[in-house]
Amino acid sequence: MELLDIRTKDGTVTGVVKERKQVHRDGDLHGTSHVWIVRKVENGNDQILLQKRAKNKDAYPGFYDISSAGHIPAGDDYKESAIREMKEELGIEAKEEELVFLGMHEGYFEEIFYGEIFKNHEISSVYLFTGNVTEDMLQLQEEEVESVRWMDLEECIRRIENEEDGFCLPLDELQMLRRYLENKNL
Repeated sequence: MELLDIRTKDGTVTGVVKERKQVHRDGDLHGTSHVWIVRKVENGNDQILLQKRAKNKDAYPGFYDISSAGHIPAGDDYKESAIREMKEELGIEAKEEELVFLGMHEGYFEEIFYGEIFKNHEISSVYLFTGNVTEDMLQLQEEEVESVRWMDLEECIRRIENEEDGFCLPLDELQMLRRYLENKNL
């Protein structure tokens, strides 16, 4: 059973702990970590690594998602969870100092999956990782990740803006990532 801390809008824990299924049934605000893995390619464009969610996932099975993301287990913090998720899902061993904090993001959606309502209300700590990552070095966690692909950041943003099917990416997080990368490259 996966237990999650219920959090406030600034990401602090409230002292209430609930089982993950109940959190998604009730729409409670809970913590997640999001890591965007980015590389610069020869033409100077930024590409992001997208993971295709495994077909057995409780939400958006088979959709392209953030490079690495996960719930914060009760008692854990954002950064340690981000590092653990990168290792578990992709086989990437990152150090805390290699993650650049981009900001906090609050997201909410309601959908029906497998005949049940799924309310996802999360406060996410968003990070950037630019370490050397190649597809052949990745070790994908089968129960979480079906496959990965690199996509040009601008193309990805366009596809989300056009509401193309097959993606479950937060547009405002992609824009947060874009702003950071543009300011960094000035």
